[in-house]
Amino acid sequence: MTNSEKDKVGLFGGTFDPVHMGHLRAAEEIRECFSLEKVFFIPSALPPHKQSSHVTPPEHRLEMLRLAVDSNAHFDISDYEIKRQSTSYTIETLRYLTETQTDRDYYFIVGHELFTEIETWKEYRELFTLSNFIVMTRPGFTNNESDELPLALKSDFSYAKREEKVRIYRNKENKIIAFTHIRGFEISSTEVRQLAAAGKSIKYLVPEQVEDYIASNELYIAEEAS
Repeated sequence: MTNSEKDKVGLFGGTFDPVHMGHLRAAEEIRECFSLEKVFFIPSALPPHKQSSHVTPPEHRLEMLRLAVDSNAHFDISDYEIKRQSTSYTIETLRYLTETQTDRDYYFIVGHELFTEIETWKEYRELFTLSNFIVMTRPGFTNNESDELPLALKSDFSYAKREEKVRIYRNKENKIIAFTHIRGFEISSTEVRQLAAAGKSIKYLVPEQVEDYIASNELYIAEEAS
């Protein structure tokens, strides 16, 4: 089966603590721009770049995601990393998915800031033999700041082409890195947690079902004290 015959599937990893409208809008823009059949949200169990003691238990984060994506037929969730209950390394997730779902062509979705640190990711060079990467940049960055390969990847990828809002590089395995600018929303999970901890409204920052879940489970009320 060639790549052109495979389903194009997006993978959107993160702590999602909590999932918010910015996550959802970014995933929808990426899905439409790259004609993805599905976007799977992959909540981390123990994210390697964060202190796990300050991350909400995975069962809550997973349930909030389920509530958030339920109304979009193009969105789904993979609980693989949560079920593993260990440090969530992207390389291990991609190995599992590419070995068990061979009929898919994967596109890993990542923010520009995190992608600039790619050389700190576990076995990062192998990542680009398993999946394409979509690097998204929110408004406020110029093309020169956000469309260039990190130094660690410049010997592995060559410039391929530019399309509207997208700059594409390709490696010898025919995997791409696509830099794209999204409209997005200026929302962060940290901001949502801080507002909830202060007893302030988070309406319209998260889906209504997620807002209700946070309130009914009294999530983040101890955030400021931690």
